[in-house]
Amino acid sequence: MKSISRRGFLRTGIAGAGMVAVSPVLMSAASSFQENNIIYRTLGKTGIKVPVISFGVMRSDNSSLCKAAYDKGIRFFDTAHGYQDGNNEMMLGNLFKDYRRDSFILATKVKAETGRDGKPSDQTSPDKFLELFNSSLSRLKMDYVDILYVHGVNNPEMLEYKPIVATIKKLKKDGKIRFMGFSTHKNEPALISAAADMDTWDVILTTYNYKLAYLDKINEAIKKAASAGIGIVAMKTMAGGGWLDKEKTRPMNTAAALKWVLSNPDVHTTIPGMTSFDQLELNLPLLTDITLTDKEKSDLLADNSVPGLFCSGCKQCIPACPNNLPVPELMRAYMYAYGYSMPSKARTLLGELGTNSDPCSNCNECSVNCSRDFRIREKITDVSRLVNVSPDFLA
Repeated sequence: MKSISRRGFLRTGIAGAGMVAVSPVLMSAASSFQENNIIYRTLGKTGIKVPVISFGVMRSDNSSLCKAAYDKGIRFFDTAHGYQDGNNEMMLGNLFKDYRRDSFILATKVKAETGRDGKPSDQTSPDKFLELFNSSLSRLKMDYVDILYVHGVNNPEMLEYKPIVATIKKLKKDGKIRFMGFSTHKNEPALISAAADMDTWDVILTTYNYKLAYLDKINEAIKKAASAGIGIVAMKTMAGGGWLDKEKTRPMNTAAALKWVLSNPDVHTTIPGMTSFDQLELNLPLLTDITLTDKEKSDLLADNSVPGLFCSGCKQCIPACPNNLPVPELMRAYMYAYGYSMPSKARTLLGELGTNSDPCSNCNECSVNCSRDFRIREKITDVSRLVNVSPDFLA
């Protein structure tokens, strides 16, 4: 594809693409409507109307790119306390501090420490959670954020842990957040279903893409939550950062992957990560057209036949590993390192998992058979080397 400069990019945009018909399925969804040709959906009971394409800012350090996205109609920006050691939030704060506050939607995430099983532990401190959030608010230069997520929840017990829930509810009462939510990329169907049975959570940020092994279960859970009025935001929509191989020689059809996600009317918006004007230009047409073409459907089928970089989460590897390694999480670290080009984030995850630099050394032969044909031992050995690399070299 021809590279697009910032100046050249800003001369193009949605207006030049023309209006394209929207999928009849999506037109029939009560939560969908179009304004200025942009497709909006309502984020559950929050009442926030969001374009179907939002901005996952995790990997971006370019305020000009975020400004260009805003100027072209993207209004929802997603960050987190830990992204780029806080520089991600500071970048957004410096950009939006002079914008009319009701002209954009800002979400951040704060992690509540838990045990290895994801359950509350003696490390789960509401005071620490509050301290981290206040730091985020200061970095963002805002009086409030629209959505605060508890970051990386993987056990339903955390959704009912009163010290953390009470802390977030007080932030909401005090006007420091508008809505409370949680993010999850593990055990999603159980978490989403559990949240739907509570009257606590306003928004869920969940992994959702065409490569998941448990699509029936997560679709059922998402429908249940959306019916209960919970806003659904989809992440990891490109199943591995947009590439099908470590060497980045086989690009995924990212537009098709995003359209597939949005073909589910219970998903209200997506937060694809963007780090270049080329990527933004590819995503902008989806603001006005999310109809999958026959070629895009064919591309998805072809892409799904390739192992790729995204662990589908079938979990059949776990009982097969004699060392009881957290194989899906190690595969997620591999994806961060090679799909997202974020070795520092991969190293952080490895540190949280507590695995060493060669966790497969005691096995002569790997006994794990991956449903996606991942070479499990090879990938674990490869990414685990990062444990011995100083964080300073990965920044």
